[in-house]
Amino acid sequence: MTSRKFAPLAGLALGLLVDPVFAEDTNTLELGTTSITGEAYESATGPVKGYRATRSASATKTDTALRDIPQSISVIPAKVLKDLGSNNVERALEFAGGVSKQNNFGGLTLYEYSVRGFTTSEFYQDAFSAARGYPSTPDTANIERIEVLKGPAASLYGRGDPGGTVNIVTKKPQPEAFTTVQTSAGSWDRYRTALDINTPLDSEGTVLSRVNLAVEDNHSFRDHVQSKRVFVAPSFSWQLDPDTSLLVESEFVRHSSTFDRGIVAPNNRWSGMSRSTFLGEPNDGDIDNHNNRLQATLEHHLNDAWQLRLASHYKQGSLWGYASENRALNADGHTINRRYRERSMGWHDSITQLELRGRFDIGSWQHELLIGTEYEDYRKKERVTAIAGSYPIDIYKPIYGLAKPNGQRSGSDFLAQTKSQALNLQDQIIFTDRLRGMLGARLEHVEQSSDNFTNGKKSQKTHDVITQRAGLLYQLTPQVGVFANASTSFKPQSELDAAGDFLKPEEGVGYEVGIKSELFDDRLSTTLAAFHIDKENTLATDPATDTKRAIGKARSQGFDLQLTGQLTDAVRVIGAFAYIDAEVTKGDKDIPTGSRILGVAKRSGSLLGVYEFQDGALRGSDLGAAFTYVGDRSGEAGKSFELPAYHTVDLLAHYKASDNVTVGLNLNNLFDEKYFERSYSNYWVTPGEPRNFTVSLTLNL
Repeated sequence: MTSRKFAPLAGLALGLLVDPVFAEDTNTLELGTTSITGEAYESATGPVKGYRATRSASATKTDTALRDIPQSISVIPAKVLKDLGSNNVERALEFAGGVSKQNNFGGLTLYEYSVRGFTTSEFYQDAFSAARGYPSTPDTANIERIEVLKGPAASLYGRGDPGGTVNIVTKKPQPEAFTTVQTSAGSWDRYRTALDINTPLDSEGTVLSRVNLAVEDNHSFRDHVQSKRVFVAPSFSWQLDPDTSLLVESEFVRHSSTFDRGIVAPNNRWSGMSRSTFLGEPNDGDIDNHNNRLQATLEHHLNDAWQLRLASHYKQGSLWGYASENRALNADGHTINRRYRERSMGWHDSITQLELRGRFDIGSWQHELLIGTEYEDYRKKERVTAIAGSYPIDIYKPIYGLAKPNGQRSGSDFLAQTKSQALNLQDQIIFTDRLRGMLGARLEHVEQSSDNFTNGKKSQKTHDVITQRAGLLYQLTPQVGVFANASTSFKPQSELDAAGDFLKPEEGVGYEVGIKSELFDDRLSTTLAAFHIDKENTLATDPATDTKRAIGKARSQGFDLQLTGQLTDAVRVIGAFAYIDAEVTKGDKDIPTGSRILGVAKRSGSLLGVYEFQDGALRGSDLGAAFTYVGDRSGEAGKSFELPAYHTVDLLAHYKASDNVTVGLNLNNLFDEKYFERSYSNYWVTPGEPRNFTVSLTLNL
């Protein structure tokens, strides 16, 4: 689909802009200039002042102004999570617009989420895939910003989903020395301490180091549910000479938590079950999830126009433990059967990238060219064993401590490997003062193999694919630009079907038109975009067997609005709204045509506003509030079960006692809204947190 349908439809989408552009008169538009100073310039990988980012590298792999990119990009700075008093990446994604919560694998990982209606398990760190296997949720201690590139991005990042791509930009060593300590405590005995130490290692500032650490010990409003985490992220940079730099980054995570599938919804509604009731077994113990990452980037400026980048990434992880998991409600209406399962998983992923970037002119057109190659070798060993036997529990009056099942053992045991080699090309073109364009393509060769140790079956599959994108942006005025783009996606599946064969690859094509504006003297940035995305071989999971299958075709269309800004010196805001009509367009008997896509609300929105005192005794202190709305959603693919709409209100306050001491208070879910956060079926339903609070202390040493 990607190569067959892209060309004519891309022409149609881009034609919306081309006609008015070349019909313009010969008068030129004088664009505003940007003064780059040590204080004003924002790096695409550096800190963001307030909420309004002006540059990004996620959409182009080059440091580019957001206003010049013909595509929707949401940037959520670390400041948002700090203001919200949250260490949850999904909380930040609520302010990206059109991002929905999906299966979180019993609370263990950022397993799945959806962007613009399509579910994905992919996310990136510093442009490297970070989601292979079952990695623990990214820790906010090392996050500088979270960027969501809307629409297909396979021409730049390779195999992925067409709704969008999340890239997490990690914290880098900085020239100035500082040490920050933040400790917090909250409802249900939640404790966390984080330390950020940045140190220049020589007097010239050519060698810099930074270490981020975090320790958590959390309980939950959910009975018998807890988690612990130790996170360490050392990094250092070395300016080898004026033209050459080396950056080495690493992360080590030790995470353990209770496997928690949530509650059930008898008769497809809340039905009086307590949102705190745990349906597993407390004596199962925790699931352990360990991850290690090492990454090195060498950059060399060949001259003023051309630059080489060589980067290598290695990640290794393992997950193991036992869990008793919810099953369907029994006929008596108050008990469920459970499944007892053992898990043992290990994976490692090695990626190497070599890129050449450069600027040159052809006639009056200015080009910024990116030529990149990538090699990846990903391997996963997975064994999941289910033990049959009667193992019920009462959902209203649970009694724990039943003997574990001791019946027939069944499950999966396999080794899977994916190797890929890719060449990607991208050209950012300045045609005139008003008109910019972007063209991109990626040629990728993918080899997959698997050994099924349960039935002895071996599977192999090879893919050769070209993915593409094209975009135009026309600057109507210095403050307003319109854009259009078309792009494709391709995703070979690492998942196996019930017979042990690789599933068909997913393919997608997306179109987008929109308008970007800079309002109130460039204090408020907004992007309004309409989109249409089609996808083939969409995956669905059968909760009864936990196996995947391709169901046919799906379509998502709608629009989203993003806004970020510093309205005045005292007021900062970030918000989003999305309307998404996502449905199956070619289904099967279990997920019929016309079914809503799981977990995707037609309407959702968020707004965070903070007022910071500028003078007097409260100078530097702030007050704020956040509002989140999520509409009704499908609660189980192809079924009538729906999650009702909900909204939450959060309050925040920070008192700056001195330049070095800040005390914070966050009150979440102010009105104690009872809601379902996500579900996979009517017996895997995650309730949202009741009213809760967090107090924090930040020290700048």
